[in-house]
Amino acid sequence: MIGKHEYIEYLLSTPFNYTCTNMADHKPNLSHDVVSDFLRKERFKPADLWAIVKDHIDDSPTASIIVDDSVQDKRYSFFIELVKKQYSGNEHGTVKGIGLVNFVHSAGNDGDFWPIDYRVYHPDTDGKTKNDHFEEMFMRLITHKHLIARRILFDTWYASVTNLKLIHRHGWTFFTTLKSNRLVSVDQDIGYQHLDTLVFDEKTLVTGLLVKLKEIPFLVKLFKIVAPNGDIDWVITNDLAVSVNLFVADLANDNRWQIEDFHRGFKQLTGSEKCQCRKARSQRNHLACCYQAWVALKVKAKQTHQTIYKLRTSLFADYLTKELANPRIQAIHL
Repeated sequence: MIGKHEYIEYLLSTPFNYTCTNMADHKPNLSHDVVSDFLRKERFKPADLWAIVKDHIDDSPTASIIVDDSVQDKRYSFFIELVKKQYSGNEHGTVKGIGLVNFVHSAGNDGDFWPIDYRVYHPDTDGKTKNDHFEEMFMRLITHKHLIARRILFDTWYASVTNLKLIHRHGWTFFTTLKSNRLVSVDQDIGYQHLDTLVFDEKTLVTGLLVKLKEIPFLVKLFKIVAPNGDIDWVITNDLAVSVNLFVADLANDNRWQIEDFHRGFKQLTGSEKCQCRKARSQRNHLACCYQAWVALKVKAKQTHQTIYKLRTSLFADYLTKELANPRIQAIHL
């Protein structure tokens, strides 16, 4: 038998191969079947992540929850049960993979960030959309996590009428982007119009516009953020006191960087995409262990004042030093 901690330590220790066979090959008296049985029979849950991370987050009224999804690339897999074709922002197109919806707690632009909840997106199994997962995880913020933070940031995918009403009803502040075809009204006499038809002057480009978003029973503040290359982001918030465009832009961009950094480290350092088990339960358990592996990396990195990438690389420093001093495979001299 093996335990969860042994499997997580394997994920953190192996340099490139994350298979059950490889673990069995490098651990005495352990067979491949024992590892595969462990992944197939256990039932780890997202709540396990919160249990180990809750004491590490730096929660405060200025902290934020960042929401985003990612796809664990499985483009060469044909028999893994959770794999489906879905859009990947990283690939800017459709790819075969396992979808994850993540909630990440951010202490601020210069602070720490930690994953606090996640869901596997597979509607063929549970019939749930990404917005269903969003609603479920948001409600667990209210009923289980009891955070001081009251601000949540997400992109247009999660900016549904239902989600915006839910967040506002529970007293939270949201910042989200909208597609240009969303309808808003700045004047009752004019009625609703598409975002890209609105006229902003020098003042409203800074202070934003108070608008009525269609089907939303409360006012929101709308900002038009123009990037140096001309790209436009439409950002709304139910915090009507916010009055500086640059604050909104910095908030959106810096927090977007944090969750992208989490996605990158999760994939590169924990082997989240590398498990070859076919069963859905095995993949779910593997991913659960990967989240806890990332947390273990982050905790150790903070203790040793390193980045998680430098910490992971340092595991193999002694090996390289010994090999360079006495290479077991030597170059052929002419």
